Amino acid sequence: MELLRKWLGHPEDIYNLLRFKMGGYRAVMPRMDPVSGAGGEGGGKGGCAALSPVPGAGVGRRCRGMIVFFSPPRHAVCIFYLVLRALDTIEDDMSISLDVKVPMLHEFHSYLYQPEWKYMESKEKDRQVLEDFPTISMEFRNLSKVYQEVISDICHKMGVGMAEFLEKKVDSQHEWDKYCHYVAGLVGIGLSRLFSASELEDPIVGQDTELANSMGLFLQKTNIIRDYLEDQLEGREFWPREVWSRYAKKLSDLAKPENIDMAVQCLNELITNALHHVPDVLTYLSRLKNQSVFNFCAIPQVMAIATLAACYNNKQVFRGVVKIRKGQAVTLMMDATNIQAVKAIMYQYVEEIYQKIPSTDPSSNKTQQVIASIRAMSLPGGPMASRHHYSPIYLSCAMLLAALSWQYLSTITKATEEYVQAGEN
Repeated sequence: MELLRKWLGHPEDIYNLLRFKMGGYRAVMPRMDPVSGAGGEGGGKGGCAALSPVPGAGVGRRCRGMIVFFSPPRHAVCIFYLVLRALDTIEDDMSISLDVKVPMLHEFHSYLYQPEWKYMESKEKDRQVLEDFPTISMEFRNLSKVYQEVISDICHKMGVGMAEFLEKKVDSQHEWDKYCHYVAGLVGIGLSRLFSASELEDPIVGQDTELANSMGLFLQKTNIIRDYLEDQLEGREFWPREVWSRYAKKLSDLAKPENIDMAVQCLNELITNALHHVPDVLTYLSRLKNQSVFNFCAIPQVMAIATLAACYNNKQVFRGVVKIRKGQAVTLMMDATNIQAVKAIMYQYVEEIYQKIPSTDPSSNKTQQVIASIRAMSLPGGPMASRHHYSPIYLSCAMLLAALSWQYLSTITKATEEYVQAGEN
């Protein structure tokens, strides 16, 4: 019944979930032939198919959900994510001592050229990418040299950065940016270089590392902000001390009920910080020409702005999980297929944030200023600006549909769940 209540509160979600299932997904998932390594991407017998023992463990939900949207260099992107997942598994594995882990992170890029290298001692859930690393490295070496150079370079820089933050916490906002650069900004830079190397996008896309870095930072900061409570429960801290120390003696204190007002003010300040990347995101997306590349890049960004709007000034961040609705996520996936639509989506959600700014919030002026800069770049125009205004007849029909079909939709296909979760995470 909880699911039914949610749908009755947002009847448009029913329509959009059905629209997605009945063919709307084709707007973001163009029909493609299986990846085979053609076009100079790989010389292996099966391309990504050769990695069939690996992807279930090795590719994160966003990767599994998003790579299928992608035309070439899909295989290079697949290998890129697998390599970084293996690197991340080393970093996350607390059973590996630092005197072993640090050299491994520094040298991990060199393992790509060692056909027999693998690591069998990991205790992490994704350890299969390390145990089957010879399969991944073989596919890597079958890529065109231009792709190999990008992946190896990013892997090297990320490994060094991960090692740097193993023994220190994120203190200043500058270090927060630096940490997010290592774990996400470099991914954006690497992907951008792959897009340009494939000639799907102009050289400027791969050359402008500042914009590509902002793409990664916006996503990573959103995840860090949203996942405060989960990280606390697992003993991880990613919020910058420079910010949270103004509101509490310890980061964990923000979860205490008596500190909720200060906690929300801290949350709002970090969301304001993250919003500063939105103008760069819009500039980056405006340069993209290939539809598959645009979808691949734009969908996570609109999911992120929707997540920040849901988290802003929301006490629930410190009590549980804040996620956007699946119907909302599906709508974003189908709508975010051109720059004007993305600008309208960004405008909609920053307006939601603006309406929730408390006059007494210490960051209110800064929040209003950054929203003004986003408004200037994303003034609404066209049909997207009014996409959430529904007629009474439509709402009545949708509510009736909700009552009749909520149980059917609760078992929506595995594929739909996969793509929606890709955006949520």
